[in-house]
Amino acid sequence: MMWMPIIIAVAVVAGIVIGRHFASPEVVANNDRKLNSILNLIANDYVDTTNIDELVEMSIPHILANLDPHTSYFSAADLRAANEDLQGSFSGIGLSFTMMNDTISVIEIISGGPAEKVGIMAGDRIVTIDDSTFVGASITSNEVMKHLRGPRGSTVKVGIKRETSDKILPFTIVRDNITVESVDAYYMIDNTTGYVKVNQFGSRTYNEFITALMILRAHGAKRYIVDLRGNGGGYMEIAILMANEFLKSDLLIVQTKGRYKRDESQVWSDGTGSFSDAELVVLIDEYSASASEIFAGAMQDNDRGLIVGCRSFGKGLVQNQFILADSSALRLTIARYYTPSGRCIQKDYKGGHQADYERELYDRYLRGELDSRDSIKFDASKIFHTTTGREVYGGGGIMPDIFVPRDTVGVTGYYIDVVNHGLLAKYAFDYVDKHRAQLNAMTDYKQFLRTGPNDQTLIEDFAAYAGNAGVPPRWYYINKSRSLITNMLRALIARDVWGNSAFYPIYNRNDKTVQAALRALNKHQASFPIMPDE
Repeated sequence: MMWMPIIIAVAVVAGIVIGRHFASPEVVANNDRKLNSILNLIANDYVDTTNIDELVEMSIPHILANLDPHTSYFSAADLRAANEDLQGSFSGIGLSFTMMNDTISVIEIISGGPAEKVGIMAGDRIVTIDDSTFVGASITSNEVMKHLRGPRGSTVKVGIKRETSDKILPFTIVRDNITVESVDAYYMIDNTTGYVKVNQFGSRTYNEFITALMILRAHGAKRYIVDLRGNGGGYMEIAILMANEFLKSDLLIVQTKGRYKRDESQVWSDGTGSFSDAELVVLIDEYSASASEIFAGAMQDNDRGLIVGCRSFGKGLVQNQFILADSSALRLTIARYYTPSGRCIQKDYKGGHQADYERELYDRYLRGELDSRDSIKFDASKIFHTTTGREVYGGGGIMPDIFVPRDTVGVTGYYIDVVNHGLLAKYAFDYVDKHRAQLNAMTDYKQFLRTGPNDQTLIEDFAAYAGNAGVPPRWYYINKSRSLITNMLRALIARDVWGNSAFYPIYNRNDKTVQAALRALNKHQASFPIMPDE
């Protein structure tokens, strides 16, 4: 049966809302009585006074740890926080910050947001929140967010330290709904190639994604690079809708298989995609997971797009969310999803061995997998075939068509030192602070690239800055890292002034995976049947 993606999307959402019993009532009742008896004994007879609610909250994760690695429990508060980004909005004050020198430093103000309306500016330091001091090494980003976010219409008072004032400036901000964007950036890499960076698959992602594609097409894009590196997933139905845009009709996008027939489904393209004829490259890495792998797998197995990068994470388990009586939730694995060729890309796991599962990415590094395709060992029993007969493998992630090893060019001991000390970001922030008026007068980041400091001036200034911060200059290694450092500094400076839309066009100039994608497009390797790997 061929179902349209939008119908499946509604079905998936309905499945999240509607709970089901997986065990017989008798089994549930017997175990319920047993657990209640134990808790009552603890509450009434244990030597010390105990908080039973806290004990239950602490026990649940230990029970779930014996299942798969992705079944999880969320308290009511944690569930609200986890859903905020995927839902595309939250209530807050509308600014981005970073912790610099143990101080909350504002790096970006959301246009039209509450912070901008009261006059808070990029470069301000938040030193107090609701009359409490928020300065020092013990202050964490999570703690700051908990205090700055809150219900719409509620207020928060902040004390601001600004370079132009000797006094702490007080502001009272009324929180409002803030939109979270899941498309970090989109721009034209060359005259015919559009680039889109997607950081998650949230409720607004499809609309943001299709808008970006349409704008790029209006600017002349005929081929596209979709960057899913670092994208840990999100809503499966959003990945389905995005994949549908690149597929002709009656092509399988994804299928699920569970313990019960009710958890089995197949989703097919409906032929309404607006970009089914465009050349496409999808970028993935070891942190691309779940919905990212659904999208990449659908493109690869249907021979629709070229996959470039390194092997993806390998999460092929489907969770259903069950809301409990106290508004907490259980996200329970109820099925596995399979790519169109029949691959289950979930990597191996063993219940109760969460640490081994979490260490798997580090094990890839130790095996040399990030440096050489030859270090990747495929399971010969899990060979599948794309629509044109190409071999693809199951059993742990999406293997790219063109493998790109990690980039170690320019990575020296000096570069590692300045990165570990956070000096690249700190220098960029301080540079913007000193030159804010000049930078704000520029039309865009391109003017900064044309008129800003040259490589020699920038690297000398940074080396002196790093030396004052405790990393002495070592010019032999600095020169080996020169291109890496100067490009990153320019990208970070541009992001502090113009946001992510300025960061990626600069950063990607030295990105090996992006460059490999462009070479493949220029050789028409994304036109199928596919050409051999590089």
